[in-house]
Amino acid sequence: MQSDDGTAVAPTPIRPSGQADQAALRTALRGVVAIPVTPFDAEGGVDWGRHGALLARLVAAGVRAVTPNGNTGEFYTLEPAEARRAVENTVKEVGGQAAIIVGVGLNTTGAIEAARHARDAGAQMVMVHQPVHPYISGEGWTEYHRAIAEAVPELGVVLYVRDPRITGVQIGRLGELCPNVVGVKYSVPDPVRFAAVAMDAGAERFEWVAGLAELSAPGYFAVGATGFTSGLVNVLPAASLEFYARLAAGEYAAAMEIWALIRPFEELRAADASADNVSVVKEALAQLGLCRADVRPPSRTLPRPVRDHIEAILASWGERWPI
Repeated sequence: MQSDDGTAVAPTPIRPSGQADQAALRTALRGVVAIPVTPFDAEGGVDWGRHGALLARLVAAGVRAVTPNGNTGEFYTLEPAEARRAVENTVKEVGGQAAIIVGVGLNTTGAIEAARHARDAGAQMVMVHQPVHPYISGEGWTEYHRAIAEAVPELGVVLYVRDPRITGVQIGRLGELCPNVVGVKYSVPDPVRFAAVAMDAGAERFEWVAGLAELSAPGYFAVGATGFTSGLVNVLPAASLEFYARLAAGEYAAAMEIWALIRPFEELRAADASADNVSVVKEALAQLGLCRADVRPPSRTLPRPVRDHIEAILASWGERWPI
């Protein structure tokens, strides 16, 4: 197959059984699941050279799972050709060094096409973004994910759950229908509900990923999560990786020391219903000279006081981690 710019991309061979290797895929979800940014150039297009360099930086630091076309990658602002090339560029830069979990979503046909492209490009998994339709039934939610999962039995499928109405029973049923559904990125801000949903779905059946990043990870790890997604890892991989190591070892006091240091940054990202979630990460990367701060609407460029706050946070981190 070829990328959108004509570059040859070798597809990953399909297993003879046509089924995903659940154990290997689940292992890949136990850790920091990085959601890479999509850097833009001065004309507003994607800077593919910097995109590759940022991915290589993550993997060199020790990250072993990346999600191109996630929310921190501004999935909803990318053109279809850009989203496809983001997958291909990720495989080119870090394929074989990290598990690649491609974000897919929107309409069912488009999500299936994107999932098949991810498979042919060499990804191991897809993460299905929450449906954006304003009217979602439980049965419809199941059928949407079932259609996508059944179209790519060779890939692992991670559910992205942000709706508190989705129950453990529904997730468990989907797992029965689709053996390649291997993980759940749970992003409802309620660790008690998460614990109940995981128990009802079958806690051992899926890998449970805390989907609200570092700020919420301790509460979710305490009730069964084994990994967390991160945008912060783009900026300071050492902090996210050390934080995960402490949580995985059950060293909660040490983990909370790190949590206290990264809390101001993560609270900036979470403020105003996460309006500046991506803008904060990109501003930090810009201050480190790693990419431009540009984002696409409906995100915004940050005002000076917020940029100054980020500068102070980065300076404070330098006391513990080299920046």
